[in-house]
Amino acid sequence: MTAWFVIAVPIVIMFFALFMERVEARLRHVAVQEDEVEEFLESARPDEVRALYGHGIGRALELFRLRRLGGRARNLRQRRIRR
Repeated sequence: MTAWFVIAVPIVIMFFALFMERVEARLRHVAVQEDEVEEFLESARPDEVRALYGHGIGRALELFRLRRLGGRARNLRQRRIRR
């Protein structure tokens, strides 16, 4: 009986560690990066702060990213028009 326990416990721990690595890898892609949060807090607009308060960091960062991408798109359009 003890021999089975000595064999089973390390195997169970190994499978648990492999399972947790998969969970962590999925969360790493979904999680918010620290530098994104810092940039958001430094330059957020009032509507983005309201979204943070009402809907959480995910929606607030979505609005922030859209604003940043919109600004880049405008800059690219202005450069094309000038040429």
